[in-house]
Amino acid sequence: MTTLVPSEANLHLEKRKEPENGDSEGSRKKKKKRQVRAPRPACSWVHFSREFIKEYSASHPGSSGLKAATKAASDAWKLMSPEEKEKYTTRAREVWDKYLSASPARAPKPRRQAKLVTRCSPGRLLNVLQRLTPDQKDSVKSMGFGSILGLRCRTLRRSLCLWLLERFNTVRRSLEICGERIPLSPQDVELVMGLAASGKDVVNSGPDDIILELRQKYNATNQGISVRLLEEQLAAPEAGDDFKRSFVLYVLGTLLCPTARLDVSPTFLHFLTNVDVIHQYNWGKFLLDRLVREVSRYRQGKQRAVGGCLLFLQLFYYECVAVRGLHELAPVSFPCLYSWGEEEISEREKQEKELGGYGGGEVVCKERGIGMGLRGYKSQTEVTPIRVMASQFEHCPIQEQDGHLENVPINDQESTVFSGEITFADSIRGTCRNAEYGCIELVDRVTRNDHEEFCIYAPCACPLRNCNFVGSSRQLSLHFSSKHWDSGRRFQYDCPLHVSLGKNETHLVLQAEQDGALFLLNKGTESIGHNLMITCICPSSLQEQFFYDLASERGSSSLRLKSYTQNFPGRVDDFPPTDFLLVPFSYLSASGQLDLEVCIWSSNDPSTE
Repeated sequence: MTTLVPSEANLHLEKRKEPENGDSEGSRKKKKKRQVRAPRPACSWVHFSREFIKEYSASHPGSSGLKAATKAASDAWKLMSPEEKEKYTTRAREVWDKYLSASPARAPKPRRQAKLVTRCSPGRLLNVLQRLTPDQKDSVKSMGFGSILGLRCRTLRRSLCLWLLERFNTVRRSLEICGERIPLSPQDVELVMGLAASGKDVVNSGPDDIILELRQKYNATNQGISVRLLEEQLAAPEAGDDFKRSFVLYVLGTLLCPTARLDVSPTFLHFLTNVDVIHQYNWGKFLLDRLVREVSRYRQGKQRAVGGCLLFLQLFYYECVAVRGLHELAPVSFPCLYSWGEEEISEREKQEKELGGYGGGEVVCKERGIGMGLRGYKSQTEVTPIRVMASQFEHCPIQEQDGHLENVPINDQESTVFSGEITFADSIRGTCRNAEYGCIELVDRVTRNDHEEFCIYAPCACPLRNCNFVGSSRQLSLHFSSKHWDSGRRFQYDCPLHVSLGKNETHLVLQAEQDGALFLLNKGTESIGHNLMITCICPSSLQEQFFYDLASERGSSSLRLKSYTQNFPGRVDDFPPTDFLLVPFSYLSASGQLDLEVCIWSSNDPSTE
């Protein structure tokens, strides 16, 4: 038997291969170690399919196997309603929460991207808005998107958006800026963008056959619906259902929730099958949810472009961070979107540079009523602590430290601490009685009555008889525009508006498009006709009044009243002794309808007529 002895060259070659083989084995071990991690939890569809396939296989022993069972599960899942899916969605969410709590937090992948890439394009949308006809604008308002018509800015400040994205906590849904954590909520979206923050959730899923016809109409592919196609459709003067769908798709794809792609997702067609219920959706929650989702995907490195409404983040920062003193704060307008055009943004950016960059201002969330989550709509129970710099008060129920009484919290009840001739009752500060309606003022006993008598947060009641809502005039404005958008008339200051009151109608609510202020056209009945007047729904103590013009015509004859609005915090059931227009019954139509022309002026000076 011959024994082969390897040559010197072969030995050298084998030695060179050994490290390579060793490295290969080591790399395999590393790969195996990476795969040892706990698997990600299953989604709701997987939880459903496991149960379905098990039952299907038991009831169909002659089926062709797993493929047929999976196909049947997929068909059944598509036909299920969101309520039926809730069981599996809840189960998946519980498993996912346990997974997150058990697994260590992973640091996000660092991104070196210095240039922002986004499909959020307010300028592109603004070009379309400027071409809309009056009928199309009315259709937009009927869907609850009327605030979008007030868009004024064209460009995003990309350096600011990048700065905000670095400080956007998607888990807590907050901005961590200026040394504070500012939570974001759907109510903030409503205040900034004017979109309703109440209603039913927007669900963009369902059976494919329901939207098959709409997909064909919009030439929808797996990539999406072309934005340019939507622009062409919006250029037509039509203002019906097709226009409404095209407009909502275009707004979603260019401003409210754009994705990393230029096209619009065809899944949005699911909630556009019935355009009559578009105004009933919670668009504020939808916008915020999509923004969190898109920013999370961007940080995970799943997409290069940043999706979501970055304009909301930009305007939110402008509103909740002041670059000047508190005494120079401008009054909050609703929605804030109306306050920011190119000139205002350029001036703000100039002020930011003068302070040395972003984040150099002062957080004014409480003063502005935004960025406070649910607290922004509840009472502010915090009170300012009193620092007493004396140690001689034997009966004071507080602790003494180093000869001083430190940080004494005082509640809203009147308390008195005596020491010789000194009385502290007048200096005790508490919340205003209108705190639950948004007032954050802290007042002492001396000034409490004066403040509460003229407090702008005094409660006002919804003028509709079947609604029990009570809130400040601002909260009432938001409530009416979101809940009762179809129960009144929108108008513009300084522009005549033709309205009609039916035979049995005693009130008509008018809401100003510019600031959301509510007015009430009241109709009473006298022996010879109807008396009419206009009131402003706001606290009675407010001194500001609006000049208005009210006219009724019959042929060549006309009756006119020029007067000032009276302020009332709700519906007026019994007319007070004030100016009114008396319209004889002969001015009514055969059906008892009363036609009027109303004009409310933005200034209280009659000379502006």
